Amino acid sequence: MKLKFLSIALIMICGFAYAQDKVKYTDEERDMLKAYYFSEGFNQPATKKVSTVIMKDGSEHKGYCKGVVTKKGQIAQIVFKDSVTDNKETYDASQIAEAFLYAGGFEKFSKVSKKMSNFGMGGRNNVKKLTSNDQIYFINQKVSLKNRKDEQEFLMQLINPDFSQIISVYHDPFAKESGGFSVGGSPTFGGGVVKSYYIQKGDKVMWLPKNDLEENYEFLFGDNAEFMAKYPYKSINWDWLSALVLEYTIMSLPKE
Repeated sequence: MKLKFLSIALIMICGFAYAQDKVKYTDEERDMLKAYYFSEGFNQPATKKVSTVIMKDGSEHKGYCKGVVTKKGQIAQIVFKDSVTDNKETYDASQIAEAFLYAGGFEKFSKVSKKMSNFGMGGRNNVKKLTSNDQIYFINQKVSLKNRKDEQEFLMQLINPDFSQIISVYHDPFAKESGGFSVGGSPTFGGGVVKSYYIQKGDKVMWLPKNDLEENYEFLFGDNAEFMAKYPYKSINWDWLSALVLEYTIMSLPKE
């Protein structure tokens, strides 16, 4: 009986200590943290809108993205038709620095864009705007897909273009979503919370699934003591990742 009492007491003490470690947030703060600040991820570029591809040599091409070759959903090649000459070329991702494409057909109809401009920034400064509301920004990145294979160059959709100065977040076309759905075997979209992204900080680009956030939390945010005190790992949820990246960026950039 005594042993049982001691066990219960120990559990209560541990629970109390854990609760003390957690930071409590106001309803207003929680509403901010629950908002989704990343741009919506898209998988199928439009074929009838004039897109722009900027090559590594500095040349710029305007035309139509007639098709893409992908690996695990990431763009490895673009089939591009020049809007002036009508010439069709296939560009490897390794040749391209960045691209401004458009969402195609069914996906554009099915998804609601959640860009920063739709939420409003209020007093949040130090952000930049790279694309219009319709354009999708892709940038060349060298990455190991799913952290499992040799690094290769791909065109990846940057989904935090407004606040990517320190941490860049890229769409994972094969990410699972809670409550999402799939059409005809296509990657899952719609519905719930996205469970993985590709993340870049400094020279490191990695695939970050929900289950790996804890072990990478220090790497992502640990160089800002003020942020870590306000948002310790025990107090946050994966669902808040977009808000956490935004808050970290605002707290880390020089104040104007």
